[in-house]
Order: sequence, then C-alpha cells, then structure tokens
Amino acid sequence: MQLIFATNNPKKLEEVQQLIGHKFDIISLQQIGFQEDIPEPFDTLEANALQKARTIHERYQLNCFAEDTGLEVFALNGEPGVRSARYAGEEKSSEANMALVLKKLADKNNRKARFRTVAALIFNGQEYLFEGKVDGQILLTKRGEKGFGYDPIFEPMGFQQSFAEMDAATKNSISHRGRAIEKLVAFLLKKT
Repeated sequence: MQLIFATNNPKKLEEVQQLIGHKFDIISLQQIGFQEDIPEPFDTLEANALQKARTIHERYQLNCFAEDTGLEVFALNGEPGVRSARYAGEEKSSEANMALVLKKLADKNNRKARFRTVAALIFNGQEYLFEGKVDGQILLTKRGEKGFGYDPIFEPMGFQQSFAEMDAATKNSISHRGRAIEKLVAFLLKKT
C-alpha cells in the first residue's frame, strides 16, 4: 500500500521510513512534486497535523498522513509546544531554538519536559489521530550529533543519553514519533 507522508523535512521522512520499514510504501511530497510549505496556523498539534494531511488529501485524493510534534517544557508553561519549529523565529533554526530554551531555563531547577507527536491519517476518506509521548528532561548543554531538532538537549526518562547520542533504532523504539507511528501502522495493518 502506498501512503503519502505530508512533510518536507528529510530527517522526519528518514526517521518515519525506518519506523515503518517495508510494511508500506511511503511517498514523500518531493516525489509527488509538492514543493509548497503547508501553513501550520493552529494552536494544537492535532489541528496542525490534520491541516497538513487535509491539504495533501484534497489535492491528490490519496491516502496520506502528517504529523506535528512539540517539545513541552514544564517550567516554561509548556513552551515551545506547538511553536517548537519556529520558537526562535520563522527561519526554523534548531540551533537558535535550543539556545532559546537553554537561556530561558538558565535559572530554573525544574528541567522536566516531554515530546508529544500527533499523527493525522486520512485513510479511505476517513480521518484518524494517533498520539505518542515521551517524558524526560532538558540537559544543561547540548550532547550528541545524531537526530535533529531539540534532540541534543533532550534526555528521555530512564536513559543517560540525549536523543542525539542514541542510535536510530534505540531512539525510534522509545520516541514520541515512534510511538505515534507505531499506533498508525498497527491501525493500518488491521484495516488492510
């Protein structure tokens, strides 16, 4: 079965392809010639994920899914949350975003945080949502070179490594995105 993944982020595409393996044929927006940036104007991950999936489904009438992810830092009242990609500005700089989080936490003892992903699937014209979460903490400094986004400053609970220090298989087995996509895949395997 073919599924369009509504993302222009090559790192997310790579991560999701590793998660899904050969169960489904994942088609990228680049492969279908869709180059536009889909707006994410809403204040919930659910609404933004649905917006992306609906945009692609309306244009191509094919089964597709999208996801939206947020880092929620408890001492920052849940920021950056739905604004995670653009926290430090519209240029979506991971370095600037991490620097801003670390700066805002400089005088705080509570470094608890969680990643939350919502995947929106449109399958045979019906909409479905799947959520994945992982609790952890924000480190004092960046560690590791792997992954992307906030991975170098996030250490999942029960581990002594940041996401950016983990190999892909370990990260995918415990990550927010991994958990959401696992639910989506299990749902599709039952349906097909």
